This record gives sequence, structure tokens and C-alpha cells, in this order.
Amino acid sequence: MIPDRTKRVNEACREALGEILHGEMKDPRIGFVTVTKAEVSPDLQQAKVWVSILGSEEEVEETLGALEKAKGFLRKKLGQRVRLRYTPELKIYLDRGAEISEKVQDILHDLEEEQI
Repeated sequence: MIPDRTKRVNEACREALGEILHGEMKDPRIGFVTVTKAEVSPDLQQAKVWVSILGSEEEVEETLGALEKAKGFLRKKLGQRVRLRYTPELKIYLDRGAEISEKVQDILHDLEEEQI
């Protein structure tokens, strides 16, 4: 079970990173990115950040590369927005949940049409 404080820190980091990506990032390689989840370690030294990226596979890879290069900037801005003793080191992961969900919905829709 995750303590309440950790939940609040996770949510604050997720919201702050989302705002930073949408409002302060000037890199044209970064397309439409949504921060879906942030999970900070109990010692606040590391944070796993899951992002969902819209676009082709090439655009997704380019955006992930740009995010990797911008981790220092993101960490600095996160430290300014979320007051913690330590600003966590960011590890960025691609969240394909929305993509998988869309595929499942298409399959269900096709099955429904076959029954009619």
C-alpha cells in the first residue's frame, strides 16, 4: 500500500511535468505528449515517468529522444514547481496503454458488427 504522502508527491510531479511539457518546452521535436503516471521512489531520489505520445512510430521515437535530452531541463523546472528536499532523477517510459485500448475497442467494434 502506498502512503498518502507518496501519492500526493506522485500526483504533484505528474501534474507539474504535464504543465512543463505543454507550457515551457520549446523543442519542435516534442509532439503531443501526455504524462500518464509518475512514480517517485520512497527516498525521493528517482522518479519513473510514463508518457503517452500521439503520432507515427517515427514521431514517437523522435519525441522520446528529445525528452531524454531534456531531462535536465525537466528536472530543474520540476524542482522549481514541486518543493521537495531532493528533486528526483527522471526516468522516462513510453506508455502504450491508450494505443492498446484503441486496438481492443476496434476489435470489439468489428465483432459487434459481425453479429448484426
